[in-house]
Amino acid sequence: MERIDVAVIGGGQSGLAAAHTLLRHKLQPMVLEASGGTAGSWPRYYDSLTLFSPARYSSLPGMPFPGADRGRYPHRDEVVAYLTAYADRLDADIRTGQRVTSVRRAGSEFELTLDAGGRLTARAVVAASGTFGRPHRPALPGLEEFTGQVLPAADYRSPVPFTGGRLVVVGAGNSAVQIAAELATAARVTLATRGPVKFAAQRILGRDLHFWTARTGLDIAPLGRLLPRPPAQPVLDDGRYRAALAAGQPDRRPLFTGSEGSKLIWPDGEREEVDTIVLATGYRPDLSYLTDLGGALDFEGKPRHREGLATSVPGLAFLGLEWQRSLSSNSLRGVGRDAERIARRLAAYLARR
Repeated sequence: MERIDVAVIGGGQSGLAAAHTLLRHKLQPMVLEASGGTAGSWPRYYDSLTLFSPARYSSLPGMPFPGADRGRYPHRDEVVAYLTAYADRLDADIRTGQRVTSVRRAGSEFELTLDAGGRLTARAVVAASGTFGRPHRPALPGLEEFTGQVLPAADYRSPVPFTGGRLVVVGAGNSAVQIAAELATAARVTLATRGPVKFAAQRILGRDLHFWTARTGLDIAPLGRLLPRPPAQPVLDDGRYRAALAAGQPDRRPLFTGSEGSKLIWPDGEREEVDTIVLATGYRPDLSYLTDLGGALDFEGKPRHREGLATSVPGLAFLGLEWQRSLSSNSLRGVGRDAERIARRLAAYLARR
């Protein structure tokens, strides 16, 4: 059985940042990525996606985001190319097509089982597998009885297949509003939310919002430990999405109260035929492979950690969690800071052993 120093599970932005910082601390990581590439979930996001942060605030440690225009908002495919180039520059053992199905204790080390049947032992483990593989499906009234199509936002690519249809997008976050507005250019769309959509200006006094969060220190403030649950993030907007909602493209309604076949029932009693419900209702950490590692997860499958270090499993760390330590923890601009902290602490832990 192959024995390695540190197993990094996930080869997207978090896993690559972990590998970079672990190497700086004289550790030898092996990155295990389930997909066939080194850009994590980015190639599977919807076609029109652009970053919420400008290029100057969208870099992993050791490699600035390329391009002369540092104020632009990079497209999804630019991020894929950036992450691929970043991986190519790393002097790390990166293995794609290697899905980890379980992690168990093996004495003082860890034993990892791969879906192809192979096994590895590691002195430490970094769980950096993100959330894209676990879309959240909330318990909405009538959702299970609805006979039309129910599509997670993770499976949405473009409005073309839905041209002329009737769709309802559920959610009030950035992705929900952006997907609904894009679909409304080709179909009749309602954005269904529990309350009004909250917006934040993309630019303030001529500067992008991320300039101000960086300047004030809000971006790096260690607030994660103070939050019992991550707060809802407002929709970043340069004015286009508020205008789209104001024009009814899409329109916004309260959540439906039930369904009859392919009809949704609205709070006012109206019954309406709907082709597709798109669930843009967020994600949860995709950590099922840690189920057999006692104490790593709580009863809801959430990681037990303090600023990324497992609280009851020595040698285990998490990376890329929402509000892991700060507002920017699960972003390109912030994951490197968290990676540095866990790499430093894992190095100290392994040195003591």
